[in-house]
Amino acid sequence: MKRISIVFALTTLMAVCALAQNSTTTTDQSSLADYARKVRKDTTPKNKPKVYDNDNLPTDDKLSVVGPQTKPDAEKNAGNAGDDDQAKNDQAKKEQGLKDWQDKMTAQKSEIDLASRELDVLQKEYQLRAAAMYADAGNRLRNQADWDKQDADYKQKIADKQKAIDDAKQKLDEMQEQARKDGVPASMREQ
Repeated sequence: MKRISIVFALTTLMAVCALAQNSTTTTDQSSLADYARKVRKDTTPKNKPKVYDNDNLPTDDKLSVVGPQTKPDAEKNAGNAGDDDQAKNDQAKKEQGLKDWQDKMTAQKSEIDLASRELDVLQKEYQLRAAAMYADAGNRLRNQADWDKQDADYKQKIADKQKAIDDAKQKLDEMQEQARKDGVPASMREQ
């Protein structure tokens, strides 16, 4: 009997604790929700500054972030006409300068391409001559001195052409660096 009463007392105690925990959680949650509603009500848009974005930007009026206009409209319009012409002239000069840089770099790239093609032709001619020379053993024995002279000439021509290509590439790199320093955009330098 004592055991039954202890078990009954423990079961009752656990039920009371579970009920108390549920009511505390519900009270905390409802008080947290009430607090959030209260905070949301208390924030007023009067305290926040006006924020402009693409949706609420005025289209028919000017937006001044500096302050009121200081010049009369007539003076301002007269001054703007001269400024607009100057700005257009500056823009035209800048575009012409960019075009000049682009033309120079395009010409240099064309020179590199031409020299590379000439080098390829020289190398292929040399390979064909070497194949023909080594294919005929009799010709190789009869014309060994002549072959050595021609072989040296071709190798010198190939080395000279390779040096010309390297110099042209170095010049292009220097031009691109100078153009970068002059403010030419990367899209125009790397074309």
